[in-house]
Amino acid sequence: MLSDAILILVVSCIASAIGEGLTWVLVYRTERYKKLKAEIDRQVKKVEKKKKDETSVSKNKKKILDREEGKLKNNNRELSMVKMKSIIAIGVAFSAMLSIFSALFEGKVVAKLPFQPFSLFQGLSHRNLLGTDYTDCSYLFLYILSTMTIRQNLQKALGFAPNRASAQGGGFFTPPTPSK
Repeated sequence: MLSDAILILVVSCIASAIGEGLTWVLVYRTERYKKLKAEIDRQVKKVEKKKKDETSVSKNKKKILDREEGKLKNNNRELSMVKMKSIIAIGVAFSAMLSIFSALFEGKVVAKLPFQPFSLFQGLSHRNLLGTDYTDCSYLFLYILSTMTIRQNLQKALGFAPNRASAQGGGFFTPPTPSK
């Protein structure tokens, strides 16, 4: 069981590294991404400065601030579209890897959880396992958790994770803000 869990963690690390390499090739090294990223960083600073300087609330300043925030949201949406081809390629690659290793670990308990998952997650954590001991962990659950964790930390370490200010600026799926 321990060797299976270690193998899954190694596979997850390799998959995350390949995913980030693929993202770098398809997105991060392109001029369009670099230009949009620089523009977003510039606009974030501009919006933050305008929000700090907003001592007197005049209609004109509010309109200018709203216009700048709109530009920031549009650039974030454009950046999301640039990243979309990479997301699709990584999704296909991860799905292929998932199906290959799923056949290898079919019905095997690869880890023992120190807790019983919520009923919402029991189907995922106990997938294709016999018995009713819900502390048994399937390959799929461990692979998904480790890949998500490792990939996020790898993005932060490589400097590809979005900064918080630009992430708050909105994205492709961000609902529009209601106007007053």
